[in-house]
Amino acid sequence: MRKIACTLFVAFSFLFILKGLAQSSTPYQDVSFQYPQFPLPNSAKAWEKGRKAVRQTIQSCFGALPARPKIQAKILRTEKRAGYSIEYFEFFNGIDATVPGILLIPDQRAPKAPGILYHHYHGGDYAHGKDELFKLNWVNDSGPGEGLVKQGYVVLAIDSYAFGERSGKGPNGPEEKGKNEELTWARINLLKGRSFWGSMVRDDQMALDYLCARPEVDPARIGAVGMSMGCLRSYWLAAVDDRVKATVAVACIVRNQELIKLGRMGSHGIYYYVQDLLRHFDNEAVLACIAPRALLTMSGKSDRMAPLEGVNYINGFLEKVYALYGKTGQFKHLEYDGVGHEYTPEMWKETLVFFGAKL
Repeated sequence: MRKIACTLFVAFSFLFILKGLAQSSTPYQDVSFQYPQFPLPNSAKAWEKGRKAVRQTIQSCFGALPARPKIQAKILRTEKRAGYSIEYFEFFNGIDATVPGILLIPDQRAPKAPGILYHHYHGGDYAHGKDELFKLNWVNDSGPGEGLVKQGYVVLAIDSYAFGERSGKGPNGPEEKGKNEELTWARINLLKGRSFWGSMVRDDQMALDYLCARPEVDPARIGAVGMSMGCLRSYWLAAVDDRVKATVAVACIVRNQELIKLGRMGSHGIYYYVQDLLRHFDNEAVLACIAPRALLTMSGKSDRMAPLEGVNYINGFLEKVYALYGKTGQFKHLEYDGVGHEYTPEMWKETLVFFGAKL
């Protein structure tokens, strides 16, 4: 009897564990909330009005952010390299931070050259930021910065909050770095009624202000590019600012509803989440604000941080929005088999071809 009882106990324990696992894998549900379904506009004219409303909502979700001051950048030093020069600069963002940046200027260029705003990724690599421009043996041999500047582009990049030269310069001082510093920035913005993401986009707009003001740059030919967090930074910037004429968004065409349904909310850092956004719309509405300007999205089909279901939904929606303008050639999307959360050399070649055609 004791052996039978022991066997039954083990069996029931196993069933209890299985039941617990089944319950823990149940998709998250909030019966009090309904996900928004952003309606497709019926004409380009209707979308012009709709885009204005979306942008107003974005600013509302960003919270009480001060207006951007007139850019006053200070050039710290210069450096000469083969075929181009580098300027190291900084500017105060008018709120809480000095923003360091670098500018690459090609020796051989048009009198008014096209400019590229390059946005670095996250990857938990807080020690680096704008220096991603010189990351070797990644998208190419010499780094994306040289790949762009040698095509005749003036290239600008800044460090985001908690990254690169801004690491250790958060509210809690130099002893706090990395993820904890990033969380502190998010918390203090929340307490002040601001979105941390909104603050980051605002910094990128100030970087855009500086790039457009440079005498070497044609402000009518500005591109934005980035991968992962850099992808998000690129398309959110283009969504709120018409000065970005061509955008390449790599490996982060994210739809929040799919992240939630698939249990992947932990795929992205705290910086990414905007309070109240899903009360109004998802990222297809944000990206649609770029239309009819040039947009290229590239995604790996195996990228768990940007579930393919959401990628396909967003790209399908964008195809229809661009069709309203009769400018389907302005939007291109590519999805790669066997590719995860990465920026491959093949994608990089597509980036250069796209900018060459659109800028």
